[in-house]
Amino acid sequence: MNYWLFKSEPDAFSLDDLKSLKGQTDHWDGIRNYQARNLMRDQMKTGDQGFFYHSSCKVPGIVGVVSIVKEAYPDHTAWDPESNYFDAKSTLENPRWLMVDVKFEREYPSVISLQQLREVQGLESMPLLQKGSRLSVQPVSAEHWNIIDAL
Repeated sequence: MNYWLFKSEPDAFSLDDLKSLKGQTDHWDGIRNYQARNLMRDQMKTGDQGFFYHSSCKVPGIVGVVSIVKEAYPDHTAWDPESNYFDAKSTLENPRWLMVDVKFEREYPSVISLQQLREVQGLESMPLLQKGSRLSVQPVSAEHWNIIDAL
């Protein structure tokens, strides 16, 4: 099993939004970074787990856990001229962008804040905590997963 961190701005799509959907499942669309896309395409598998991270908010941090329920497939928002994620170079024949489906698993009793994560011994090498790390989808090692999930 692989572990991941999915960043989302809560005013765009929050953990509560995911929880409120039928089946508590939705597609994770709008990824427009090749490195993140490649991680989704090449490494994400059904059954993998991910932290749901709220970014660009008053207290950024991990708020819950999701699981991957459908592996990478073409992101249809790239073909919609009305979408913020439209990409004229992405076509049905040659899709440039992908998405996965995630399912709500659980919510943490309180936010595990970015500041709190920075203070936890053993997480120093976590990609999220590295200067300049801006990927909205990033891998999490099993070691880091276990440390965070025990907080």
